[in-house]
Amino acid sequence: MNTHNDNNNGKACLLVTGGAGFIGSCFVLLARAQNTYRIINLDLLSYAGNLENLASLADDPDHIFIRGDIGNGELVAHLLREYAPAGVVNFAAESHVDRSIYDPDAFVRTNVLGTSSLLRSCLAYWQSLDGPRRENFRFLHVSTDEVFGSLGPDDAPFSETTPYAPNSPYSASKAGSDMLVRAFHETYGLPTLLTNCSNNYGPRQFPEKLIPLLIIKALAGEPLPIYGKGLNVRDWLHVEDHCRAITMVLENGRPGQTYAVGGRSEKANIEVVRELCSLLDAKAPRAKGAYADLISYVADRPGHDLRYAIDPAKIERELGWRARHNFASGLESTVDWYLNNQEWVSRVQSGAYRQWLDTHYRER
Repeated sequence: MNTHNDNNNGKACLLVTGGAGFIGSCFVLLARAQNTYRIINLDLLSYAGNLENLASLADDPDHIFIRGDIGNGELVAHLLREYAPAGVVNFAAESHVDRSIYDPDAFVRTNVLGTSSLLRSCLAYWQSLDGPRRENFRFLHVSTDEVFGSLGPDDAPFSETTPYAPNSPYSASKAGSDMLVRAFHETYGLPTLLTNCSNNYGPRQFPEKLIPLLIIKALAGEPLPIYGKGLNVRDWLHVEDHCRAITMVLENGRPGQTYAVGGRSEKANIEVVRELCSLLDAKAPRAKGAYADLISYVADRPGHDLRYAIDPAKIERELGWRARHNFASGLESTVDWYLNNQEWVSRVQSGAYRQWLDTHYRER
């Protein structure tokens, strides 16, 4: 990953798509903190993209933000020509299951058609390169464990060889994008890399996902909505551990390969909620009663997968990656971040976001 041109201040450059979202912004912040890459950050700034996530880079000449769509082939081709990146890391995606149930077409447009357009642009760029620049180029696509479907209580965790069996419009659209990445490698030789991660958590996560949603609702004294009986199990991965894994795959992964990234931290949703409530009881106690008193069970969503778990043995063995955060300390630091960043929380809760939440949960 040592390609650069005069427009990159002598540094290797990466085109990062979706770099203002939760995981993408964490990756960008870590890359710039280590001063390893110049980042060209392409993000459409849809509802979950938030430039405030990148406020600390406002004066950084090696972070260049462009608002745009990965499906805009002309724009992507221009950025590739202008900055000659050594690699592309694709975080851009619609990523919330509940939203996909209400509007599956939006997920197909971004996750399938958008990824296809991005791949075509990158293929043309890669084919224009020669020598070491062509040999070193990588396209890394960030995906999810949800493409594998649901595990039973005693099933072995997902691995890189698990067959795809998506159960929601979101996971089906991500499965489609994964298959396109594979096809562009097999058909055209594009040096692709694919990661499938488990549930991420940590700072700056948009508050539609479980942990930030419950923190915000708890502090407001509102009911804490839990699907079904709260027995659905997820493998929790701190976002910083995930982003370190992505960097290691980008720099040392074998082209054409998939790497499963998991935190080895399986928890039922109700366990997560109770741990979170206990932390809030200690750090921001209610005037009356415990936060667990706010737990409210709501009707389960359609096609709700019972259990996800990932076996990260391949990335541990081949690349030496290990998760550094255990769930207890990671959850505590996440709660601390939200408690200490109430202005961020207030600003991210736009009118449109509140309207969506009210619509989604009112009928449950």
